[in-house]
Amino acid sequence: MSKIIITCAVTGGAHTPTMSDALPCTPAEIAEQSVAAAEAGAAILHLHARMPEDGRPTGDPDVYNQFLTVIKQRTDAVVNITTGGSATMPLAERLRAAVRFKPEMCSLNMGTINFAMFPAAKRVSSWKHDWEKDYILGSDDFIFRNTFRDIAIILETMGEAGTRFEHECYDVGHLYNLAYFVDSGAVKPPFFIQMIFGIMGGIGPDLENLMFMKSTADRLFGKDSFQWSVLAAGKYQMPFLTQAALMGGHVRVGLEDSLFIERGQLAVSNAQQVEKIVRIIREMGHEPATPSEARIMLGLKGGDRVEF
Repeated sequence: MSKIIITCAVTGGAHTPTMSDALPCTPAEIAEQSVAAAEAGAAILHLHARMPEDGRPTGDPDVYNQFLTVIKQRTDAVVNITTGGSATMPLAERLRAAVRFKPEMCSLNMGTINFAMFPAAKRVSSWKHDWEKDYILGSDDFIFRNTFRDIAIILETMGEAGTRFEHECYDVGHLYNLAYFVDSGAVKPPFFIQMIFGIMGGIGPDLENLMFMKSTADRLFGKDSFQWSVLAAGKYQMPFLTQAALMGGHVRVGLEDSLFIERGQLAVSNAQQVEKIVRIIREMGHEPATPSEARIMLGLKGGDRVEF
């Protein structure tokens, strides 16, 4: 495969403003960093929203609207709106923006997991906002819920809009959950699997796990039914993405997944991470896929059929 789809997850709902000054929180910051990431080579922008005043995760469509329209005006990138939001949001809140804007893609966690980041609190001595400390420390009791019923609701709700999915698989069991929906006809090829490593509560960031996840997907679905991508948390980001590219996979970067550009050095922007992975894949003889090429590979409906 000569073309590799680069997804950039711009802000997420796990990291907090204290952890990095580069983390975009306001709609203007999210828009600017999204545009820069697309210009650097990202074909897909995976987007969450935050409250402008304190960076708290939100599912409010009015906040999303402030940056979605700017991104569409200034880029041709595929917009992927989360249905994950944060582990503290109920399903209805997580779906609000996707239902309103009917994007080309949405993320879809393929199962329920513990989702924790509480050890990160040890590295912070003072917090910018009152909500952050309790949010991070309280994650030792977070459950990210996506039952079979929840997944079915998301597939049906967004499928009616022609939206396709980034099927986020945090463990091997999530591939089997996906296989159930493929076998039932609720998910049709070509589908897009995002294999996720290094989240506390999910599968560990070990090379053997990457190879096992890929071979399991091949066995369950057949190699021609899906496209696959990899993200890895924190310090594992670039090493894992390099290995995924060597194996023929696509890649995901972004400050949602890692705040760093190299060991001990915070990234200054999402675009910096995109630029780094572009350099790596070009050294391998690959090129980043354009948004148009990504749309073809993933069978997307096109940016002219969204509602923003």
